[in-house]
Amino acid sequence: MSIELLIARYGLAAIFLGAGIEGETMVVTGGVLAHNGMLPVAGVALAAAAGSFVADQAFFAFGRYYRDHPRVKRAEARPTFARALAAFERHPTAFVFGFRFLYGLRTIAPMAIGTTGIRTRRFAALNLAAALLWACLFTGIGFVFADGIERLFGRIKSAEQVVIGVLAAAALVTLGLHLWRRRAAAYPPPSSRT
Repeated sequence: MSIELLIARYGLAAIFLGAGIEGETMVVTGGVLAHNGMLPVAGVALAAAAGSFVADQAFFAFGRYYRDHPRVKRAEARPTFARALAAFERHPTAFVFGFRFLYGLRTIAPMAIGTTGIRTRRFAALNLAAALLWACLFTGIGFVFADGIERLFGRIKSAEQVVIGVLAAAALVTLGLHLWRRRAAAYPPPSSRT
């Protein structure tokens, strides 16, 4: 079975799972595949939004209903959990809407929010709106900048090369973010040093 047939058959399911587990890389890849006519662009955006929404609802529910679980307790001990709660306390609506756009808070934030008193319906409504915006934004990035990605990696001729090129670009961006995050942790702003 060719990779084009696999993408046509299972691509949207992979985008759904990838958006919930990995995030932006899969959605941008889906946008590139849509640009190349392998997947429908609206299908990519909807699958990405659904995957992101479901994953965040699951993390929220885990924080809400399993507060005493060892995983939640371990998460509570992390500094990012405390930062997420502090940001939520200052601006609850804006934080629920925007946490998925903040690097390093994507998986911990919905669990932290689940431990607060926010109503489940309110979280779900904000989460759905944010998931739709996020999915359209990153699908659009992949779709619009597909030609630039192709130029960056040479003229891509096949689906295999598209996937490899996008994953390589995503790996470079992920590595850059990881290094930036490590550097930021090593040199905190003067106001947060003790």
